[in-house]
This record gives sequence, C-alpha cells and structure tokens, in this order.
Amino acid sequence: MDIAEKAVMNADIPLEEEYIPVNSDFVLKDGNNDIEIDANFASQSFLKEVKSKFLHNKGAVTGFVFVILLTVLAVVGPFMSKYSFSEQTTGRNLAPRIPIIENLGIFDGSERVATTTGSKTVNGYAANKLYDTFFYFGSDKYGRDIWTRTWTGARVSLLIAVAATLIDMMIGMSYGLISGYFGGKIDMVMQRFVEIANGIPRLVIVTLLLLILKPGILTIIFALMLTEWIGMSRIARAEILKLKEQEFVFASRTLDAGPFFIIFKEILPNIIGPVITQVMFSIPTAIFTEAFLSFVGLGIPVPQCSLGSLISEGYNSFTTHPYQIIPPVIVMALLMFSFNLIADGLREALDPKIKER
Repeated sequence: MDIAEKAVMNADIPLEEEYIPVNSDFVLKDGNNDIEIDANFASQSFLKEVKSKFLHNKGAVTGFVFVILLTVLAVVGPFMSKYSFSEQTTGRNLAPRIPIIENLGIFDGSERVATTTGSKTVNGYAANKLYDTFFYFGSDKYGRDIWTRTWTGARVSLLIAVAATLIDMMIGMSYGLISGYFGGKIDMVMQRFVEIANGIPRLVIVTLLLLILKPGILTIIFALMLTEWIGMSRIARAEILKLKEQEFVFASRTLDAGPFFIIFKEILPNIIGPVITQVMFSIPTAIFTEAFLSFVGLGIPVPQCSLGSLISEGYNSFTTHPYQIIPPVIVMALLMFSFNLIADGLREALDPKIKER
C-alpha cells in the first residue's frame, strides 16, 4: 500500500471532537482526610535539622551535659567551701573528708601511708583534733583546700582556652578567607608566611614570649593566640577555594559587590559549619597546651592556679599522697573528652553530606 492509499483511508476516519472540561470533572480536596502529608520528610529549617541531628547523637549530648556541669562547678564550686584557693591552714596533707558520707566508712579522712615496716592507716583530722574540718578533695602540703583550688583552676583553664580559641578563630579565619579569595601572588606570599610560622616549634615561641612578658593569664592567652591560628586559617582557605567560583559569588561580583563584602557576607555564612567544628576541636587543644605550660613552670604564677599547675603540684607528692593529683586530672580529662564529643557531634550535624545513622 502506497502513501496515497494510506492518506485516502485515513481521510475516511472521522476525527474526535475536542473535549471541553466542565466543573463536575474536578473534586475539591478539603485537606483533612483526602490529602496525606509525609511527616518523615516534612520540610524544616537548617537550624532545626542541625538541632535534631545533634540531640540524636548520644555522645555529643553526653559531652554537652558534662561541659555544662563542669562549667557550673567551676563558677560556683569555690563558693561551696569556706576556704579560698590561696588560704593556708594547719591541716596539711589531709585526705578527702565529706560530711554524712564519712559515716559510710568512705571519704572519712583516712589514708594508707607507707612506712619502713609496711603501711598503716592514719587519719590526720583525728591526729590534729580537727573534728569540725572538712576538705572534700583533701588538702595539699601547704594546707590549702584542693576542692577550691581544683574548681578555681578549672575556671582559669576554661577562660584561657575559650578566649584564646575565639581570638584564634577571628585571626585564622580572616587570614585564610582573604588568602584564598584573592589567590595569585597574595595567596602565595601569605601561605609562605604560614609555612614559616608553622615550622617554628610552638613551645619555643611560647617559652620566649613568656620569658619576655610577665607571666599571667593575659600572657598565656597572647601566647596561644600567636600559635593556634594556623589550623583555622587552612580550613577557611580550603573552604573558600571551593566556594569562590560558585554562581552566587559570581552574581555578587556582577552586582559590583566589593571583595570584603563577598568574603564576609556571602561566603562566610556558608562555611560556618566547619569553622564552629574547628573551634570546638581547638578548645581541648588549648586546655592541654595551657596545662602543659603550667606543668613545666611556664604558666600561671603562684598563688594563682590552673589545672596544669595543680597537676604539677600533685605529681610531686603522687607516691605519698596520690589523692592530690586525682581531682585536677579527672576534671581536665573530662573537659577535653567532652569538648571532643561535642565537636564530633557538631561535625556530623553541620555536614549535610553525612547521612543519619
């Protein structure tokens, strides 16, 4: 059959008339029972999603609770004892003694002391007739309350770590963003400076600085500020290298936006997740660095104290009175562990590429 015959046959088939819809063809859904919404994938804001992921992370929530608890104790703990952190009493090297709990036979001020013939149990409170005296964590060789000194030291360590980390965040983040955005010779020169600064041992920089300046809280914060910003700058530079060629940055350039407006108004909000995560990881590092400096004698001067200086003092009497080093070690370990848990939880919550488990 040729094309002409097919055309003739198709011409004999009547075409269907065009259908015009009427109102009865449509049914209005009232939204109560007819329309079903998938609640599992309902739209929500980014902050709500981050909060939901964070709260579902048991490790992160546990770390957050410990940080809050330790921070509260660092604030109110010294006021729970009648002794100040530098007050010396006649009760020297006394074991922990806690009211009411001592009736259970624990924390009653007794300790085992090694002698030439073996060991024996002694109670310094009874020997010195200090029947109404209580040291919750015991006392040191100068008769100072370890409870008050531990929480005062935790307060100082937290203050130094948080202040130094926030300053490092501002310096390192700004340095990395500017370096990565402009690129070219500016980026090359700025990165060579970073490599030189990173090549100098941090302990050498901090030691020289503390030898020149007067030891104290501000000096340690300044020393940490000079050495801890490099990691933040590298993260900020890596993030801006990925984002500076995106469409929204190109649109801002098209609208004649300035470079610093694009850096801090357009790009910075998009990298706030990695920045916050790095900040949370930097806090335990700063706590450890401060503790190390105080342990080697380059930290807080006496009579002030930090966790590092308390560990250094307790280390000298570890073999004879081990209870003196246990409280600051436990507090510092809990702080570092808790901040790491929070940082890991924030990393998973703020990164959209990580699926929920």
